[in-house]
Amino acid sequence: MSKRKQRGRSTSDNAADRSEARGPRSKSSRARIDPGRRTDAEKRSLEGLKERTEAGHLLAGRTPPSQGTTPRTSGAHRSVDTSIRDAVVLTEDAKLLQQPGPSQVDFTKTDPWRVLRIMGEFIEGFDVLASVQKGVSFFGSARTGPDDPMYQAAQETARLLARAGYDIITGAGPGVMEAANKGAKLGGGRSIGCNIELPFEQGTNPYVDTVVHFRYFFVRKTMFVKYSNAYIIFPGGFGTLDELFEALTLIQTGKINQFPVVLFGRHYWAGLVRWLTARALGERKISPGDMDLVLLTDDPGEAADAVIAAFESHRRHPARDV
Repeated sequence: MSKRKQRGRSTSDNAADRSEARGPRSKSSRARIDPGRRTDAEKRSLEGLKERTEAGHLLAGRTPPSQGTTPRTSGAHRSVDTSIRDAVVLTEDAKLLQQPGPSQVDFTKTDPWRVLRIMGEFIEGFDVLASVQKGVSFFGSARTGPDDPMYQAAQETARLLARAGYDIITGAGPGVMEAANKGAKLGGGRSIGCNIELPFEQGTNPYVDTVVHFRYFFVRKTMFVKYSNAYIIFPGGFGTLDELFEALTLIQTGKINQFPVVLFGRHYWAGLVRWLTARALGERKISPGDMDLVLLTDDPGEAADAVIAAFESHRRHPARDV
């Protein structure tokens, strides 16, 4: 075939060649790639998050704030309506991550203005939390009710740490977060909640005595790390896993040290630990020492002791600037 004829081959022919080279796609693979299905999956994922958050409030005997009659007075209310999805509320995080449109002229909706708002959010968080000297952050499912053994374990672990002089920090919501804040109150400690703006009203559990409201996830995540000496991770979903692996990455890269990461609930976390050992470690994607960064336990006393021991070691041998 001449070069001219080769150049004249249609785009569809080239696409067909690429498709043949890859081999036939399965139905499930085609489904995952379809934008319409992805949009539907995103919508169902958000609805599931809302349902789990509401379930946590209901299990604690409260009406979920998202079912209340008083609308949220802060944050974003603008909606986007396209042909492939229903109108959704845009949070400040979502606005930030949007690409700028050609008609964007209002300076208060531009990225430079958002940078100022982000700075203000950092300043507010630093102001409120500056007095935290010994803090422990708790993470876990918002769906966990007061009758759940994990709720009771989180409450007891937080109580023990509060009695030892630690401030307890959570995401301020229901479930495991509420249990930890309640334990802080029972132990006579400070009970802190770092709430986040969501497309629905999450609310603040009644056991929080110091609350900071955040629009941006990354600002909130910074506060968790900066003012915590340890993370205690109870069974949870994507948000819980996000905080878990962020902490491990910061430890692995030397950003923080003497920072215990406690996985509470051996049965729940066993599958993840087995996978990390067999796959990530087995294929040398991580090092053997990386698995030693995590403590797996079912004992509130052991979790509290690990936090206290690490803090005492850090106090005796603080990290030095180089």
